[in-house]
Amino acid sequence: MRTTLDNPASVAAPFGDRFAHVARVDLAGGGALLLLSGQVAVDDAGVVVAPGDMAAQAGRIFDLIGRLLAAHGSGLGAVLHLRTFVTDLGDLPAYASVRRRFFPGTPPPASTTVEVSRLFLPGAVLEVEVTATAS
Repeated sequence: MRTTLDNPASVAAPFGDRFAHVARVDLAGGGALLLLSGQVAVDDAGVVVAPGDMAAQAGRIFDLIGRLLAAHGSGLGAVLHLRTFVTDLGDLPAYASVRRRFFPGTPPPASTTVEVSRLFLPGAVLEVEVTATAS
């Protein structure tokens, strides 16, 4: 089993290079497990997209996640688990609506959602971590 940490060029580098976007575990029998760091809705300069807007931020986050997965030969269809942090559970319907567009299958991936008092960037209302597989 081989492990690698990666920051694909398809997504802006993490803030201050403090962490890797992707931890990849290549499995002995083939394939890989991908563990993505929590993603927030930022543009390529690291500025929060649509401050306070759950739906817009969810769309941006799933776009970023899709790019990170693609860099490892994977995609949203290979997502096993989503871990979601929101600053207001009252915004959950907006998040759920966007999430259904990106994960239309039944059943959708396993999921955990937690309300938190705040996220590390002002204006960010959502952070999503993903576990997925790759070929």
